[in-house]
Amino acid sequence: MADPDATPSASEERADAATADATSGEFARQMAAAAERSGLGALARDDKLSGGDLLRAIGGVRGVLEALLPGLVFLVTYAVLTSLMGWPTQDALVPALAASVGLAVVFTAVRLATKGQPTQAIAGLIGVLASAALSLWSGDARDNYVLGFFTNAAYAIALLISLLVRWPAIGVIVGFLMGDGTAWRTDRRKMRAAQFLTIVWICFFAARLIVQVPLYFVDNVAALGLTRLLMGVPLYALVLVFSWLVVRAVYPSSARTAE
Repeated sequence: MADPDATPSASEERADAATADATSGEFARQMAAAAERSGLGALARDDKLSGGDLLRAIGGVRGVLEALLPGLVFLVTYAVLTSLMGWPTQDALVPALAASVGLAVVFTAVRLATKGQPTQAIAGLIGVLASAALSLWSGDARDNYVLGFFTNAAYAIALLISLLVRWPAIGVIVGFLMGDGTAWRTDRRKMRAAQFLTIVWICFFAARLIVQVPLYFVDNVAALGLTRLLMGVPLYALVLVFSWLVVRAVYPSSARTAE
């Protein structure tokens, strides 16, 4: 029976070190893969930014349509039925939600049928279904947008926490994307850039709440739906481009990791 207090042999120490290195390497690979799936993943290492690069970063044409059209269809259908046809708001709610959910179902079915990556469409479908269920339960069209408030608040809070503990989330994402791991935390310039970009993304999510929540409380469904669309993919794309510009300034081309 081995003595638990015995000093580990050199071979045991080497084995432990090898195991730790393997674990660390696997963690780094997993983090890099997760970072790659972010919007920045499609942009960070590019020296030049084209319209095609940006479009791919926000999900491609199909991804943009999946993000925008269900909400647009709900808003247009609801506005036409209530404003132009004079339907009571509760009567207009069901067909507007049905049109939105139906379109999301179609997008998901197409993804599955074409054996594409259905994750984005399924996530969108779940969001549309949950929002529609809440709106039907309350009988209020405004509640079709409530879950978005909680999502944006959750992202803003998570980013703020990462900033306060000095592990700014955008720095973590960019670090693994650029093959920098966590070394960026010891570089003052990179650390400041990471903190700055994390603040920018916090402001992005907070701005949605600042603009949209008051519209919810004044019961302006049309303005709420329109600002939700404008502050969705279009604003997200602008913040991605700005983030790319900062990353490009901090990580010179020669220092980037090509994959």
